[in-house]
Amino acid sequence: MKHRITVTRRDFLKGTTGLIMTMGLGASIPSEVKAEDRSRVVLIRHQKVLGLDGKIDMNILQSMLDEAVQTLLNEKDPLKAWQRLFKKSDIVGIKSNAWRYLPTPEEMEQAIRSRLLDIGIPEGSLAVDDRGVLNNPVFQKSTALINVRPVRTHHWAGVGTCIKNYIMFVPTPSAYHGDACSDLGKIWTFPLVRDKTRLNILVALTPQFYGRGSNSFDRRYLWPYKGLIVGFDPVSVSAVGAELLRIKRISFFGEDRELDVQPIHIAVADKKYRLGISDLSRIEIIKLGWMDQVLLA
Repeated sequence: MKHRITVTRRDFLKGTTGLIMTMGLGASIPSEVKAEDRSRVVLIRHQKVLGLDGKIDMNILQSMLDEAVQTLLNEKDPLKAWQRLFKKSDIVGIKSNAWRYLPTPEEMEQAIRSRLLDIGIPEGSLAVDDRGVLNNPVFQKSTALINVRPVRTHHWAGVGTCIKNYIMFVPTPSAYHGDACSDLGKIWTFPLVRDKTRLNILVALTPQFYGRGSNSFDRRYLWPYKGLIVGFDPVSVSAVGAELLRIKRISFFGEDRELDVQPIHIAVADKKYRLGISDLSRIEIIKLGWMDQVLLA
């Protein structure tokens, strides 16, 4: 039986009273971005990243990703910024998302790979995968992870987030579907991923802001937001993504129309598993680029 859990906006926004832990941030994250009481997330948009035919402009997408990483690290040069996150000796798994209706774009995967190759990480030390991560030798030996997926509503979790994206790191993902996927944060404590994630990216080029039912996909609820949400804290990135979809539902329907479940796994990842900050009042959203209908304050 499916469990419906209701959580108020106040419940969702309450943050942990403890300090943000460095779990998931990676050993090479500079100390200045490990704030104890606040988190930084970059929202970057570009009006021309999508053509009229919906095709992604690879050069623009690469520049968006670079600018986001540079901004997070206060670094002027893109390669120097990436070099502060990864070493040439790193073995890097890029955890993508292969949901057939709205997958991580290949252009996004390539933009990440290109920068890792540019800073000297060998081709054989890189892999992009989703459902095969448990059997992928690069992921098994990984010293670092990049977490990238589209943001969308989700039948079991309320919202498909960076936290949700690691469900394929367990042999039985369905075991985490109960109680609105509230225990997804536990996966981040397992040895295969613990302390390895250097960067979290929610692709918000064409988010799906509403849907009901298992594997629900409806083009009426996609919109060309043309953005990326990037940060070191998976909880904060996820919270910003969830808030973006909520505001869009209000704009579209005139109300925050009910989902199958509420995305309580974000707050649980904060309060129970201490993975980061879910309280939006403690998240600094740095907005870059195209500001038309940005929605987020």
